[in-house]
Amino acid sequence: MAGSLANMPSAGPSYIIAARRTALGRVGGLHRNRRIEALAAPIVTAVLEDGGLDASEVDEIILGNSMQGGNPARLIGLAAGLPETVSAITIDRQCASGLDAILAACRTVERGEASVIIAGGAESISTAPWRIAKPKSLYQLPHFIGVEPRAEDNNEDPQLFEASELLSQRLEISRDQQDQWSLRSHLKAGMAQEKRKFVGEIVPLRGNAEEARDQSAGLDPSLDDLTSMQPFLPPSGTLTPGNTSAMHDGAAIVAVVSQEVWRRLGEPPALRCVMGVSQGVVVGNEAGAPIEAMKKLYSRLNGFNTKDIGLVELNESSAAQAIAFTSTLGIEDDLVNPDGGAVVRGHPLAAAGAVLVVRLFTRMVRQPEEGRAKYGIAALGALGGIGVAAMFEAI
Repeated sequence: MAGSLANMPSAGPSYIIAARRTALGRVGGLHRNRRIEALAAPIVTAVLEDGGLDASEVDEIILGNSMQGGNPARLIGLAAGLPETVSAITIDRQCASGLDAILAACRTVERGEASVIIAGGAESISTAPWRIAKPKSLYQLPHFIGVEPRAEDNNEDPQLFEASELLSQRLEISRDQQDQWSLRSHLKAGMAQEKRKFVGEIVPLRGNAEEARDQSAGLDPSLDDLTSMQPFLPPSGTLTPGNTSAMHDGAAIVAVVSQEVWRRLGEPPALRCVMGVSQGVVVGNEAGAPIEAMKKLYSRLNGFNTKDIGLVELNESSAAQAIAFTSTLGIEDDLVNPDGGAVVRGHPLAAAGAVLVVRLFTRMVRQPEEGRAKYGIAALGALGGIGVAAMFEAI
């Protein structure tokens, strides 16, 4: 028995050695005819190529998805040419699913249970099956179930916009502050596009310019445009289509490998997950979930100086949430979403958290070494009131 245990894979660190994503497309837009496997499989292929990995080396594929149903990770893995022997699992924690999948992959490798895992998130809302609620009686008609269940579906939680409105009211965040945040985010995204910051990150699924940039990032609104938009909750609401993130299609994938594989590949620049946490919040504070997750993360870093964190990628559901996040936690605005956030590029539901990790990889690994952050954070809130935050280190 002792001899067999000695031959078991040893636990150790895990490394993210490659990270790619699609351009994010508006629902019914850029990816309107792409089924989830057509959307995500090319990204898996690109990640394997970037990492110098063969499909035969992959032990498992772990993906986040909320709309497809079944186990789309298996479908995507086969479409990408992974062997039929590769295990597959799909995780659903709504918006946080993709980040959860990556964290699960890191933990699995660190326990010595796998050497190479493909992980991330994919969401094709445009082609996902419709969800229809069964009538309670023969005299009622069925109705569609949206991403957020309605009150008649026995859900007492505030809806997304209502939760953010509650947060903005509690912290006295004005409509002007939210519009100004949104405008700055658009300007940062435009500057990043001009400087070609997304080259090497986005995989164009076809050879045209539209496929190389996020579809909503080119809207380039003025402050007058933003202030003229009608609120979702009139007459006193502050959230509008201009200062909130809209649902999008997209996929984001990374390759997680063991230390042994990392060394065999020549110890390429990589990300290492330092810690990931999740935190639920009370009803009425759903929009504050990322803040509570960050507080929990800070409390578990055991004396780590948070001033050393040089980058935060936040998937904000609204500008109000982003403002609350920075002000409550004392984070400098310039450290959060330096190339624009979800208010600009859109919110690909279960792929959103994986997009954050791909963004960290670009800023901390892919870009020229000068000015890179050593430590970065990915944080977001999931529908239902759960926040997830993770810290990564550039290696």
